[in-house]
Amino acid sequence: MMRLLGFGLLLSFAVPAPGQPAKQIAQDAAVTPVEDVNLKKREISPVLLSAEQDPYSSEATRNCAQINAALDSLNGVLGPDFDSDKVAKKGLNKTGIAKNLVGSFIPFRGVVREVSGAAGAERRYNAAVDAGIARRGYLRGVAVSRGCKPSVTSKEAAAN
Repeated sequence: MMRLLGFGLLLSFAVPAPGQPAKQIAQDAAVTPVEDVNLKKREISPVLLSAEQDPYSSEATRNCAQINAALDSLNGVLGPDFDSDKVAKKGLNKTGIAKNLVGSFIPFRGVVREVSGAAGAERRYNAAVDAGIARRGYLRGVAVSRGCKPSVTSKEAAAN
């Protein structure tokens, strides 16, 4: 009975959010067990690996063109920054709810994730993303202090 209730709840959240098809939500939720046993891994972008080495490096900050190129690379991996119009507004994260619901049916999920290495891989990925966010913030600060104007690519990304 509880499983039927859970799957009914899952399907009710599969109503697409603006710009997110129900099929994508269902696919993301369906791979949760595969991710939990570390069979599907998220690759860490070289841009994030570089940021992880030294997020506050002065490399690529010689001029505005270098700074904007580095920011464009980070934006391509991380998505829009917090002050962008493209950042999702607060509300229900239907994909997250669906993934958590599916994950709740996996017995001893936390133990499985630790033993399989999935939890460690997720921690490594999240640390790289955090370093990328720190790098982007540092570069934006350098750009502002030097009076750099955003690149055409950044302007186009913000307009879309």
